[in-house]
Amino acid sequence: MEQNPPLEEQQVHSVPSIKQTGIFALDRILGGGLPAGSLTYISADPKSMSEVFLYQFTLARKTYYFTTNRKPLYVHQDIINQGFDASNVNFIDIYSEYYLTSSGEISDNIGNQYADTKIIEFTEYNLKNIINDAKNDDVNIIIDNFTFFMNLNVNISLLKRILHLLYESTKEIQSLTYLYGLKGSHSEDIENDIFNASDVIFDVHLEHSVDKVNNKLSVPKIRGMTPKTEIIKFNIAEGGIQIDTSKDIA
Repeated sequence: MEQNPPLEEQQVHSVPSIKQTGIFALDRILGGGLPAGSLTYISADPKSMSEVFLYQFTLARKTYYFTTNRKPLYVHQDIINQGFDASNVNFIDIYSEYYLTSSGEISDNIGNQYADTKIIEFTEYNLKNIINDAKNDDVNIIIDNFTFFMNLNVNISLLKRILHLLYESTKEIQSLTYLYGLKGSHSEDIENDIFNASDVIFDVHLEHSVDKVNNKLSVPKIRGMTPKTEIIKFNIAEGGIQIDTSKDIA
C-alpha cells in the first residue's frame, strides 16, 4: 500500500517577496517592507494629515492613484509641494466622474443609487484595465480615499464586490495596494469587513499632550510576517514622514 508523503513534503514552502514601501525608516522597522501582493488598509485620524504616507509610497514604484475626494490636479500639487517626484503616478479621476457634470458643474445626483452603482462599475472597469496593463510591472495601487465607497448609497454586496476585486487584483499582479480610510466616517460593520479582508493594517492616531500633538502608527496585522507590537511615533515635515526611532514614545 502506498503511503502519502509527509505533510511537509506535500506543501509548497515559499518565503514571500518583500517590497519596500518608499519610507526607509518604516521599512527597517517592518523588516524590509511589506509582502508582495498585500492589501493594506490605513485607518487614519482625519486630522493627522497621514495622506503624506500615500504620497511617499508613490516613490517606490509606478503607482495607479485613484482620487475620490479631490481632483488629481490638487493631489499632484500636494505631492510636488511635499518635495516628491510625481512622475511615477498615474491618476484615475473618480472625483470628477462622480461629482462633476460634463460641463464641469457640480452634479445633482450625489447619493442617487443609480449614480452610486455606476461609479463602482467605473472603478471596477479601471481596476481590470490595470490588471491587464501591469501584469509584468512592479506597481502600487492607492485608493484615496476608500471611505468614499463605504458611504455610497448601494447594496452592501457591491461594496464587498469591489473589495474582493481589489484583493484579487492585488494578488494577481503582486502589487502593494493601499486603501485609505478615515476613522469615524462610516459604519463600523463595514470597516470590520475591511479589517478582516486586509493583509496589513496601519492604524494612525493622534495623541494630545500638554504642549504638542503626537502622531502614532501601529501595525497590528501583517499576513506573511510577524506583526509589530511597538507603537511607531512619526512627524510630518519637509521631506515627508519622519519616523522617530527612539524607544521612548511616552
